[in-house]
Amino acid sequence: MVGRDDVRVVPYGDDAVLVELPGLAEVRALDDAVRAARASDPDAASIVDQVPAARTLLLRVRDEADPGALPVERWWASRSARVADAAPREVVLAVDYDGPDLTDVARLTGLTVDEVVARHTGAQYTVAFGGFMAGFAYLVGLDPALRVPRLDSPRERVPAGSVAIADEFSAVYPAATPGGWRLLGRCDVTLFDVDRDPPALLQPGTRVRFTAS
Repeated sequence: MVGRDDVRVVPYGDDAVLVELPGLAEVRALDDAVRAARASDPDAASIVDQVPAARTLLLRVRDEADPGALPVERWWASRSARVADAAPREVVLAVDYDGPDLTDVARLTGLTVDEVVARHTGAQYTVAFGGFMAGFAYLVGLDPALRVPRLDSPRERVPAGSVAIADEFSAVYPAATPGGWRLLGRCDVTLFDVDRDPPALLQPGTRVRFTAS
């Protein structure tokens, strides 16, 4: 147990622990705190990878290290101070708001097309976690007025660079793929490049803003 009954640390193989948390806000707070600790806390030196998800945070250590020795309870308790000291990176993405679902999103939300664009560009997003495919980042911070469900029937092909929303998330598709999110527009940016370090442009904790091009 870590600090409260709804936060648990459980073994995950020989070289990792899985921290189970109540929800995305807690994952983001602890993920930020651990990233800050890795820059200054000797007790975090053994961590080689951390993988946030919707309700868990995986911490993997070097082969010779003991994952059970990680002071997750201390990092959880100090998460607010660590997050305040961190300086998050920001990425600004220019978007052509001409997506095939823009009109439907306006209809579903009771907004005009211009209001949908204004609310999407007016929000400050944070990369919560990655998944689905390499370079795909789940962004939180979407205006609640824009929360709409996924499509009933996914598209067979979503073009690379498509800017989309679904439920509480926004995202940009890094490559052409099937997908069921609602498409607002498209941006011209390389989200995943194996020759870049790190390969994914949008890392967990990164701040993201969209602008209308």
